[in-house]
Amino acid sequence: MSKVLIVTSSASGAVSVSNQLVREAVAALRRHDPELQTVERDLGSNPVPHLTADGVAALRAEPGNAVQAAARKLSDTLVAELQAADTVVIGAPMYNFGIPSTLKAWFDHVLRAGVTFRYTEAGPQGLLEGKRAVVVLTRGGLYSEGPAQALDAQEPHLRTLLGFIGITDVTFVRAEKLAFGDEARAASIGQAGDQLSLALQQAAA
Repeated sequence: MSKVLIVTSSASGAVSVSNQLVREAVAALRRHDPELQTVERDLGSNPVPHLTADGVAALRAEPGNAVQAAARKLSDTLVAELQAADTVVIGAPMYNFGIPSTLKAWFDHVLRAGVTFRYTEAGPQGLLEGKRAVVVLTRGGLYSEGPAQALDAQEPHLRTLLGFIGITDVTFVRAEKLAFGDEARAASIGQAGDQLSLALQQAAA
């Protein structure tokens, strides 16, 4: 029985293209596997707090006060969800060339030394190996190729963050040129939807 962690991060709610693509693909996956287990984190509507001094202290040492204890508890919960998943599905729109700050905050809570990665003499080692990730990227422009590729701080950042905790089997599905007119938008969403459904079926196999 496959376990999927779904992390969406768009601030646009129901009209979000990344949310739409993730919803449709997971629904298709459930039709193929009625016993599919999913945990959903909608960071757009229920954001994880950005790190504060207490939050940083709680992730590095034993909590020293109630605020730190609450921060550690949240991080432990998020890490447990990630550890339990066979596949992680991430919906990530591009905001100002990068990922939403809410998604970055989630990563800040799950990248923990000694828990999801460790430092060795040979360098950092991810501790969540064997998992797969499928990442839905939505963009108004074209960033996977051409002159604007150098401005893409979204896909490389996500690849680095996932790889740092040992998740290197990552499929990126891109819905680009969403601001290039209705025809280009519809074509891109349709193509991305097909790619995403296929990627999730392969991940669950």
